[in-house]
Amino acid sequence: MDLQCTAVFRRVPEGYIAFIEEFPGANTQGASLEEARTNLREAVALVVEANRVMARKDAGGGAVIREPITVTA
Repeated sequence: MDLQCTAVFRRVPEGYIAFIEEFPGANTQGASLEEARTNLREAVALVVEANRVMARKDAGGGAVIREPITVTA
């Protein structure tokens, strides 16, 4: 996938907090920068999956077309 996002990391006394600018709700923390990066990748995957589930529920039983799309910025 060509979609590229911006990860933001902020040092705090407990380690790092992290979020993705383009994905509201994709935020996490970690004791180290690497742990925060790993957790952030997982958070993005969880947000995307939750959005899929909600979108399918909102679509109901009606006829829809679903197809992959690549976003290039």
